Amino acid sequence: MQLLAFILIYPLLWVISILPHHIFYGFSNAVYFLVYRIIGYRKDVVRNNLELVFPNKRKEELTAIEKGFYRHMCDMFLEMVKGMNLSKEAFRKKYNVLNAEVLREIEKEKSVLILCSHYANWEWNVSINNYVESKGYAVYQKISNSYFDKLVRKIRAKWNTSLISQQETTKTVIRNHKNNIPAIYGMVSDQSPQVKRAHYWKEFMGVRVPIFNGAETLARKLDLAVVFLKVSKVKRGYYQAEFIPITLSGSSTEKNEITDKFIELTELQIKERPEHYLWTHRRWKHRGKEPK
Repeated sequence: MQLLAFILIYPLLWVISILPHHIFYGFSNAVYFLVYRIIGYRKDVVRNNLELVFPNKRKEELTAIEKGFYRHMCDMFLEMVKGMNLSKEAFRKKYNVLNAEVLREIEKEKSVLILCSHYANWEWNVSINNYVESKGYAVYQKISNSYFDKLVRKIRAKWNTSLISQQETTKTVIRNHKNNIPAIYGMVSDQSPQVKRAHYWKEFMGVRVPIFNGAETLARKLDLAVVFLKVSKVKRGYYQAEFIPITLSGSSTEKNEITDKFIELTELQIKERPEHYLWTHRRWKHRGKEPK
């Protein structure tokens, strides 16, 4: 069944990936109408999240954010498909890194942990390997369909990026550290951990929830540099990225210092253009469950 699904769906994805710009985003408009107007995909989750974190916004404001989010979400997921056939030169035009020299200077000294959130187009973040020398690793959620998982790995490979699952991350970082192999690790770190595995609770967008702090644990243990990757959507199909150093020495930071700074920078990013955050994510589902 997995192979059959791949055979049926892959040709459609390939056709979408080669569509000219205006036709591609015209198709995205049609997908938006289907997803938002007809299906109403997770609309209740999106509305609950927006009402929860923006209690002072008027209904009209929340509706505008909601519509903007669905338009962006459809663009972003189709842009993932577009990446199948984009050259490195085309990626440089569509995903512009403002201060790559910051990361290049840091990587000369030690391995770097890049933290980002589910904001703008996090799937295109792998293209930053265009600008660095160190081996790149991206932590990802393995796809259940092995054929599509292999396809995703193939697409990422052209950026010299190795995909590692969450289960493989710690041992990979430690192995490279022991063998003195410089590397850059990219993590999307705004997920919601399970309550039983949560070690840290903090206000995120004004709501107290468990916070994932595995990245900080690695950084402090192995003295990694930590950088926040801020990505902004300039216009449809075009993004710009900026590296914001959090620390050049993870081992010299206080407990929760890295995590707190990451949350602060993520909140600032969301408040700038809230429609570009992933509001279908049940990020606040564990609120009120903190152990006494």
